[in-house]
Amino acid sequence: MSITELAYTYTKQPSGWLVGYLNLYPEQKTQGKDLAELEMMLADLYAIMQDSKTILAELEELEKQEKAREYKGILKIGAEVLT
Repeated sequence: MSITELAYTYTKQPSGWLVGYLNLYPEQKTQGKDLAELEMMLADLYAIMQDSKTILAELEELEKQEKAREYKGILKIGAEVLT
C-alpha cells in the first residue's frame, strides 16, 4: 500500500476544537478534538472525495453511453377506413 501525502490547513477554535480542510478541497471542512482526530477525519474526507470522483466519472460515462445509444422502431403509416 502506498502512502499519499496531503497538505491541510487548520485553526484552533475558542472551544478548543480544531477545524481543518485538505488544501485540495478547501470548501470541505471537518473537525476534531485534537490533531490525531482531525487527521483521521481528514483522511476519511479524502476517501469520501475520491469515492465521489469515481462515482461521478462513472455517471458521466453512463450518460455518454445513453446519448450515443441508437434506438430503432417501425413507423406504420396508412389510410384508415372510415365506416
